[in-house]
This record gives sequence, structure tokens and C-alpha cells, in this order.
Amino acid sequence: MGTSVELKTFRKRFRPIYVYYKSGEDEPIPVYCSNGEESDQKEVCAKLRNMMFVLSFHPKHSGLKRFRKEIMLFS
Repeated sequence: MGTSVELKTFRKRFRPIYVYYKSGEDEPIPVYCSNGEESDQKEVCAKLRNMMFVLSFHPKHSGLKRFRKEIMLFS
């Protein structure tokens, strides 16, 4: 099973910014929202890392379990 990341960028700035996790045909799960605030890249990555780590414990997303160490390497 391969892992892929899809990043969509736009010329226009949007506020707030939402980030979702999607696995297969399941509904996307919101993992981050900027609430229209300015955030630095380090802060956003930390929040995303924390949410993906927590999500890896959910039985429905057990596929993320094998990525826990990789997720936390960026701490």
C-alpha cells in the first residue's frame, strides 16, 4: 500500500485554510483549520503532526500506525 500526499495551491489567498486527511473512499477528516489567523510553517506542521499521530490510534485508520515513528521524527 503506497502513501501519497496531494497538495492543492491556489493563486488567491483563502481564509480560513482547511487541511483534510482522506484514505481511500472514506469521507475526508478535517485535521487542521487556520481560523483565518496567520500561522508560521513550523506551527502548522506541528499541529498536523499531532493530529496525524492521534488519528493513527483510531481503529478505522490503523494503516497510519506504521507511520507513527516517521510522523514523530519531525518533532
